[in-house]
Amino acid sequence: MNLVDALSGRAGLEGIQWMLRSGAPRRALRRELSALLPTPDLLGPCQLRYARFGPCRKVTAYYDAFVHLEGTEGYCARPVAVTWGLDGAAERNHGTAACAESQAEAVRRGVAAPFRQLAADVPAWGMQVQVSPLDADFPQLVRLSDPCYARDVVAGAYAASGVAPDQVPARQYTVTSIRYRPGKRNVLRYDSTDTAARGTLFAKLYHREKGERVFRVARQVAEWLAEHGEGVTSVRPLAYVTEDAVVFYPRVSGAPLSERLHRPGQGVARCLRRAGVALHALHHLPQAVAGPLQRYDFAAEIREVERDIAHLPALLPSVGAVIRAILDRARELHERLPQEPPTFTHRDFKCEHLLVAPGGLTLIDFDRCALADPAFEVGKFLADLQWWFTAYDHDGLEQAQEQFIAGYAPGAPEERMVRARLYEAVELVQMTVLRARLFEQHAARRTERLIGRAQAVMNNLQLILSGPPKGIAGSAESTAVRSGHAGALSATAREIQARAQADGLLRRPPPHPGYRGILRSRNRSNLGI
Repeated sequence: MNLVDALSGRAGLEGIQWMLRSGAPRRALRRELSALLPTPDLLGPCQLRYARFGPCRKVTAYYDAFVHLEGTEGYCARPVAVTWGLDGAAERNHGTAACAESQAEAVRRGVAAPFRQLAADVPAWGMQVQVSPLDADFPQLVRLSDPCYARDVVAGAYAASGVAPDQVPARQYTVTSIRYRPGKRNVLRYDSTDTAARGTLFAKLYHREKGERVFRVARQVAEWLAEHGEGVTSVRPLAYVTEDAVVFYPRVSGAPLSERLHRPGQGVARCLRRAGVALHALHHLPQAVAGPLQRYDFAAEIREVERDIAHLPALLPSVGAVIRAILDRARELHERLPQEPPTFTHRDFKCEHLLVAPGGLTLIDFDRCALADPAFEVGKFLADLQWWFTAYDHDGLEQAQEQFIAGYAPGAPEERMVRARLYEAVELVQMTVLRARLFEQHAARRTERLIGRAQAVMNNLQLILSGPPKGIAGSAESTAVRSGHAGALSATAREIQARAQADGLLRRPPPHPGYRGILRSRNRSNLGI
């Protein structure tokens, strides 16, 4: 194995795993990180968190490097981003004056320590290393990582936001990076060292043109839900600081719904029903409340999926062929399904963004809000449930989806629920690829199984629209497009069937030869990882 074969994709997934798991590349990375520290023995274990093979023959991996705290027996985790690329694909702007200035500022503010430098280029490996808080695209990350600056900027934000007098800022904060994605996304956590102060804050950095819009939308949605949300709330941002393009959010009590799914029970069923209620409420939010928003149609969603999965055919060719077939079938069906006007959509409505507490559900992360087909979000949440039930190797997926639909569907047009199943297949493809942990030994098998489930969803949708052949009615009915009602398909669905039959859409294509045996009915959730 060699670098060129791995980065070009010729070596497939095995090549990427060689880069991330084998001895030589790992030793090269440790040498470079150690060289950035005063002494090599300060560097402890480095834990790989996420990796992605992207366009331009480039692999990016994110690590937590554990650095020894001098004078103690402890270690602190420091986020590190590493990029490997061919023909300069990994090169960004480390050598620019702006980058040098950011490094100098980090040293001056004391947020570089114990690292002497925060960046390194290794031409022999086509490798580039960045250490938090260095990010040339978010230069404000350096100063926002400084506890002294954090104290001052939070005090100013509190003063400007007019919060209640008992919500006073702390005299000092500890700052922790909880998301370090140079050029893309940065989130900091501010914890008070003053026991008299209240709460923890999160600082989310944005490109300047986006932060103000996100703040406005999140604020207005929170206020509207407080009055019309039927017990569902959303996080209300504290303030937006224009100079730093940062939005401050208060800490919200509760655990992500995804964690509750690990031990499903009666309480989880209630949460899923409440999730449906929450999405139903969002889809009735007046457009005037949210203000001007970008509009997304089906073609835009497909283009986004195609962009996110562009690298997969090189790594897993047979899976790439199945994905192309799924997207082609989705286009064909969508063109002939009834449509409806776009509504306000969260666009990232998933279990991780629903916090469960004794008082109810709280929605977070309104960064991607847009005007879009409401069926998109219904389908995305159904796909998210598929992903989590597969990840946890749990039974009960169909029952979980039914609970969510029961909360959402009253009053929803049935054609929306038909389109939702179409989006379920498309979104399961996208999230499978985006969430794939390429460095894990069983990454290929897990990806194949989840893509197989997406294909099964599409197959079942086509069966529903065509009317099941005699002898498989039970299977098809068990996976019918539901709108919260049992029994036969409504007149609307029969209309869709007739139209699709006339268009010749309903010939069920044969399974891809590489997937025989895993295209099981979607109500079987025992596909382990």
